[in-house]
Amino acid sequence: MKTAVICDDKIVIQSASEITLNGRLGAVVRVLGCGLCGSDIVKFVHKISKNGTVLGHEIVAQIVEINSKTDFKTGDIIVTSHHIPCGECVYCKHGNVSMCEHFKSTNIRPGGFSELVYLSEEHLQNVAHIKPDNLSNVEASFYEPLGCIVRAVKRANLLNGDRVLVVGLGSIGILTAQALNAYGMNVVGCDLLPERIEFLSKLDIDAVNVRELSGEFDAIFMTSGADKAIDTALKYVRNGGKILVFSSTPSDLAAYQNNEIYYRELTVMGSYSPSPADLKNSLELLSTGKVNVKGISTEYKLDDIQQAFDDTMSNRIMKAYIKI
Repeated sequence: MKTAVICDDKIVIQSASEITLNGRLGAVVRVLGCGLCGSDIVKFVHKISKNGTVLGHEIVAQIVEINSKTDFKTGDIIVTSHHIPCGECVYCKHGNVSMCEHFKSTNIRPGGFSELVYLSEEHLQNVAHIKPDNLSNVEASFYEPLGCIVRAVKRANLLNGDRVLVVGLGSIGILTAQALNAYGMNVVGCDLLPERIEFLSKLDIDAVNVRELSGEFDAIFMTSGADKAIDTALKYVRNGGKILVFSSTPSDLAAYQNNEIYYRELTVMGSYSPSPADLKNSLELLSTGKVNVKGISTEYKLDDIQQAFDDTMSNRIMKAYIKI
C-alpha cells in the first residue's frame, strides 16, 4: 500500500506492507480522503514527528475488514477521530479530556495519509460514525476539526446573544464563526485577507478587516497564529470578558499581560481536542447544514501531498484535502 511519510524536509510517497487484522479486534479501513490539519503542518515544520511518520487524522474511510462487537460492517463509509479519553482520570473528570494520558496514547495506525488504516475496537465504539448520506467525503472530513471547535465553544460557557469576535479567518476561523452562530452567539469575524473576509460574509456572518474593528466583545476566539493577534484580543475584549485560545503562535514569548488579566478580570483559557460527545455534536452541525464547509477545501491527490503542504504553508489555499 502507499503511504506519505516525513523524510527530512519533505513528504514522500513510500510503499508499505498491507494492513490486516490478523485476529485483532477492530477494523481495517481504506482511506477515501484525509484533511490536512494545522497540527500536521506544525509537526512537519518544527520536526516534532520523526522521519517515517505518517501524518493525518481527519479521515473519511470505508471498512474493508472488521472484527467488532459494534454494528459496523464491511463496506460502511465512516468518519472517525484518532484519540479517545479514558473517562476516569483526573483530567477527564475535570473536563480536560485532551490532557488525558490515554487520550494522548491512542491513535489511528499508521496515519491518515495512507491507503489503509487500522482502527481499534475502542475507536469503533467511541469516536466512529457512519458518514451521513447528505455529506460529501470532503465535507465529512471536517468531523474532527469541527469537534475541536465545538469543545472550545462549550468551554467558553457563553450566554446566548453574547457578542463574540473570531480573530483569524482561515478554515478554523470560518468553522468557529459558524459554530458560535449555531449556538446562539452574535458573531463578528476579522482577518487581513479580503478573500477570507468575503468568504465568511457570504455565509451571512459579519466579517471585517482587523483595522476596521470597533466596539467591545464579551469573548474573543483566537484562531490566528500571529503574535500580534494577542494585541487585538486585549484591545477588543471587554473588562471581565473571555479570551479563548485555539491556536499556537510562532513565539513562546508571545503572552497575555499579567496586569491586563488581573486588573480587568479577564479569563484566558485554552482548548485543544474534542471528547466523543463533542464529535457527535459536530456531525449533527454538519449534517443539518448549520455549519457549511463547502468551498473551504482544495483537493489534492496523494502523490501531490507535498504540493498540498507547500500551498497551505504559503496561504495559497485555505485548507487541503488529500484524496486517497
